[in-house]
Amino acid sequence: MPQFINAKDTLVTDAIDGLLQTTGGTLTRLDGYPHIKVVCRTDLDKSKVALISGGGSGHEPAHAGFVGRGMLTAAVCGEVFASPSVDAVLAAILAVTGTAGCLLIVKNYTGDRLNFGLAAERARAFGLDVAMVVVDDDIALPDLPQARGVAGTLFVHKISGALAEDGADLETVTAAAKRTIEQMASIGTSLDTCTVPGSAKEARIAPGMAELGLGIHGEAGVQQVPFQDATTAMDQVLDKLTPHMGDGEYVAILNNLGATTPLEMSVLAQALAASDKASRIKHVIGPAPMMTSLDMHGFSVSVLPVDDTNRAQLDYAVDLPAWPGMHSIAPVKTRPLPDGLSPIRPVPSAKPATRALLEQCCDLLIAAEPDLNTLDAKSGDGDTGSTLATASHALKGTLDTLPLADPTQLFRAIGNELSQTMGGSSGVILAIFFGATGDACANGKPTTMALMAGLDRIRQVGGAAKGDRTMIDALEPALAALPNGVAAAAAAARAGADATATIGRAKAGRASYVPSENLIGHNDPGAEAVARLFEGLAKAM
Repeated sequence: MPQFINAKDTLVTDAIDGLLQTTGGTLTRLDGYPHIKVVCRTDLDKSKVALISGGGSGHEPAHAGFVGRGMLTAAVCGEVFASPSVDAVLAAILAVTGTAGCLLIVKNYTGDRLNFGLAAERARAFGLDVAMVVVDDDIALPDLPQARGVAGTLFVHKISGALAEDGADLETVTAAAKRTIEQMASIGTSLDTCTVPGSAKEARIAPGMAELGLGIHGEAGVQQVPFQDATTAMDQVLDKLTPHMGDGEYVAILNNLGATTPLEMSVLAQALAASDKASRIKHVIGPAPMMTSLDMHGFSVSVLPVDDTNRAQLDYAVDLPAWPGMHSIAPVKTRPLPDGLSPIRPVPSAKPATRALLEQCCDLLIAAEPDLNTLDAKSGDGDTGSTLATASHALKGTLDTLPLADPTQLFRAIGNELSQTMGGSSGVILAIFFGATGDACANGKPTTMALMAGLDRIRQVGGAAKGDRTMIDALEPALAALPNGVAAAAAAARAGADATATIGRAKAGRASYVPSENLIGHNDPGAEAVARLFEGLAKAM
């Protein structure tokens, strides 16, 4: 799988230097490349307890992204998913530790525990006061003698960092770290494993499945479960966490494991906030990528009780872009729509024939959804069918409220409905089309001429013309032939739609950005929709 890297051997050092070069001089590093990769604060104050964490790279922004005022003093970076050496850890301790001592915050992996532990012993031999805590917050594998350290580590960074920044001594900082570790729990789930640079991706998770409880290095989880949706995935995670939660308020870290899109993470945040199983979770940190696993398509949730002993530290403001801060979970706030946005609703009126015609049009577009989406994938973003189907479903739902016996008001009402329910440029164009058609009817023009007036309006506003590879290529000939009957209009629309397959360069719409080889041989989806609509009406008549 191609990745935006230069070489596997320089991946971590390139990434560290990129971080340092874009943080405004707030960070520095020890001059020990390539074996010693240590990121430090530039505003180092050795009169305060130093906090050092780290481990294998690939979890960015952890750990180097959390070096700064109120969190870590230094981060020791290993190669991807590999513990840093004893010398690297020792270099960090010697570089940042003063008379107040330092606390090592270590995730519970054998390599990290051994290398940080031996470095601590050597540092003590230099007369330095060094304490160490081991984070073991992962609850995925209850029978594992040594639970893994995962995203809950960030709670320790935050609480210990705030205390150290305010001048607490090493004993106080260490006690708070240990208390945090004892109280917290974490678990994650993913739809896919991660891609380690230079290695083949493990195809362990079958399509349609999710793995619950996998590790941040891609280690296998406790079980694979059928994937349904975001709500179900969140509930599965909360089911595991709930037994580890007592009474009182909790805060959750909602962590992106790497490749989950911000849109998905917001959906997961909604699932967390709405779940009855999360009733005790009153605060959230995220959603954000905080402790990732390269490009893993998953998320994790870590929970911790919030009380008078840690609230101030969790709320402690830090100037670190990677840290999203803690926020209260609150109901969605809404404001009334402004006056003038919603048009005055016309008086409903009945006309069975018009209602049947509109229902038929909607049903034809709904049935064409998959074919139009497939066609649009060749020249756009694959949603033409879905956009038209969504609008059609909405329009069918409003038929009882429409002025079906009044063509002028009906066309305007359809335009207003489409402007509210149909997304993309197509919704705007068709709203303008039907609105202009209604205006023409109000000026006394018959329906066929009014429809042509609507077409003229969208040509003026949208800038497209026949031959530009848009819906106009089918709509214009269809409306021109409509006075001769629906069958003639259908034939003209079909000829116009099929002609778009020979147009290799679109002059309007999203297809204008697509190479000609992607367009030749495929009808424009908007034109195809017009053709199918008229053909369906002709067949029914």
